[in-house]
Amino acid sequence: MIVVTGGEGFIGKNLVKELQRQGNIDVVSLDTKSESLDSIYDWLLVHAQEIDCIYHLGAITDTMEMNKNKFEEYNIIATTFIWNLCFGFNIPLVYASSAATYGDGEEGFDDEGDIVKLKPLNFYGWSKQQFDVWAEVQEHQPKHWYGLKFFNVYGYGEKDKGGMASVVLHLYNQIQYCSSPHPKIQLFKSHRSDYKDGEQKRDFVYIDDVVDVCIFMAKEKPLSGIYNVGTGKARTFNDLATAVFKSLAIPEKISYIDTPIKIRDKYQYFTEAKINKLRSVGYNKPFYELEEGVSKYINKLKNETW
Repeated sequence: MIVVTGGEGFIGKNLVKELQRQGNIDVVSLDTKSESLDSIYDWLLVHAQEIDCIYHLGAITDTMEMNKNKFEEYNIIATTFIWNLCFGFNIPLVYASSAATYGDGEEGFDDEGDIVKLKPLNFYGWSKQQFDVWAEVQEHQPKHWYGLKFFNVYGYGEKDKGGMASVVLHLYNQIQYCSSPHPKIQLFKSHRSDYKDGEQKRDFVYIDDVVDVCIFMAKEKPLSGIYNVGTGKARTFNDLATAVFKSLAIPEKISYIDTPIKIRDKYQYFTEAKINKLRSVGYNKPFYELEEGVSKYINKLKNETW
């Protein structure tokens, strides 16, 4: 039996579908959207001896959430429970960490660096950081465990994320719901002299690649630890916008608006995964180029098919 927590979320839904496509007939999705955290704990304890692997993707992921207790309960305590369960019953564990742990990038984006030095910019990143630091120093660890620091994931199945959905979806929606015959999209201005408007960069990683890395870890069982999951190549928001317009075959038109004050001091101007560690354990598949991933995603949105 394979268990996916957060199985009704963006990455979880895609992972469950791919596991089933590959012939895994006993995949169980657990999610607090449909059941309480306590009932999930109870179910895991009852069925622990039947579980072959846990993908723990369930979490509070809203970077704007200010209730620290929520993050402690769902992102730290719940993950600790699952960690201990996996240790006790010898279950391989793949859990979701986040590139948000790297904060403003001052300490770099190296998954082989000293993670204690990292300074996340919000409670979400803080919660993921707290667990990563705790996990690395535990005497009792699952035999095979992997904390995956997902960078900016985009792709089909994220509509329920609302404001936390990828910029690709937001730009697509801006165009789709624009009443003008010549739609334009809005990007945030730069409020730093070293970046031009729209030239802020992110490591945009397509959902299919993220799912593939998750499955690789559980199947191949390389050296346990924390791994970045990104393309290793930062791209600008202007590049992203161009790819969206091209995928829709319409003229490019971009305007720039002020970054809201409430997030301006927490805004990341650059992220880029260092993926040497992932490559060193045998993950050799190429990642989707931004244009390729956006095109595939936009086609699915237009056709609304998996």
